[in-house]
Amino acid sequence: MRIATIIAAIVGLVLGTAIVAYFGFGEVLAALGTIGWGGFALILVYQLALYLLLGACWWVIAPPPRDRFRAFVWGRLVRDSGSEVLPLSQVGGFVMGARAATLLGPSTAISTATTIVDITIEVLAQLGYTALGLALLARVHPQTELIYPAAIGVALGIVGILGFILLQRRGAALVERMSQHLATHWFPGSALSARPLIEAIDRVYAQRGSLALGFFLHLAGWIANAIEAWIALHLMGIDLGIAAVITIESLLYAIRSVAFAVPNAVGVQEGAYVMLGAIFGLSPDMALALSLLKRGRDITIGVPVLLLWQGLEGGALMRRRAATDTDSTP
Repeated sequence: MRIATIIAAIVGLVLGTAIVAYFGFGEVLAALGTIGWGGFALILVYQLALYLLLGACWWVIAPPPRDRFRAFVWGRLVRDSGSEVLPLSQVGGFVMGARAATLLGPSTAISTATTIVDITIEVLAQLGYTALGLALLARVHPQTELIYPAAIGVALGIVGILGFILLQRRGAALVERMSQHLATHWFPGSALSARPLIEAIDRVYAQRGSLALGFFLHLAGWIANAIEAWIALHLMGIDLGIAAVITIESLLYAIRSVAFAVPNAVGVQEGAYVMLGAIFGLSPDMALALSLLKRGRDITIGVPVLLLWQGLEGGALMRRRAATDTDSTP
C-alpha cells in the first residue's frame, strides 16, 4: 500500500508539473503574483478562521460532557495538514487528526469514534454541496456533458455513505477488527479496544440533533470554502460570479474525493481546475494560479502545525516516560 501511495504521488507530481508547463510557467506565476502578499495573508487568515468552523463541526457531535473546543480545532488542523502536506492518502490525515485531538482532552475511543462520524457527516454534506453545484451548472450550462456522469456519481455516493453508516451501526465485528489494527499500528501503548470504540460510536449516533447541526455546519463550511476561492479570484482581478465559483469548487472536491488515493490530489486538482474553469471562461493560467495559491496556503499553515504537533507528541512521550520511571522507583 505504501509503495502504491508513493507511486501515485510521483505520477500526480509529474502530471501537475506537466500541466503547468504546458500552459506556461511564466503565465501561471504572473497570474499568481497578481494576488500579492497582502492578498495571500488575507487568504491565510480566512482559512484559519474556517478551521474554527470545521472544528465546531467535529466538536458538536461529541457526546457530553464535551471536551475542550480547542482539542477538536487542533485535531482538524493536524488532520488537514497531514492530508495536504505529507505524501499520505486522506486516511493517514484522519488518523493523525484523531491522535492529535487526544493530546488536548478526548479519550482515544471518543476521538476515534467522533472522527469516523465527523468524516461521514462531512461526506454527506459534500454530496449536498456537489448537488448544489450540479443544479447551478444545469441552470447556466444545461448542455454540459459533465452533468449526467456527476449526477450518477452523487447518487452512488449517497448509496455508499448510507452503507458506511449501516456498517458503523451494525458492523460491530468489523469495527472490532479495525480498532485492533488501528491500536497496533497508530496508537502503540494506548488503551484503545473495540468495546469502548463501539460504545462511543453508539453514543455519538444517539444525538440526532447534534448530528443534524454538524451536517449543516459542514455544508456551511463547504460554501465558505467556495467563498474563499471567490475572494482569491477577485484579488487576482477575475470577476467570476459566486454561483460559478460554487459550481467549480463543488465539482473539484468531488473529483478529489474520487481520487482520494492520490496523495494531496497532486495533478488531479490542477487538471480539474483547468477543465472546470474552462466551462465558465476561466483561463488555464488563472485556474492553475488558484490551485497553486491553495497549495501555498496549505503548506504555509500545515508545516508549522505538523512541527508543533510533533513537539507536543514528544513532550507527551517524555511525560509518560517520566511517570513510568517515577512509578518504578522503589
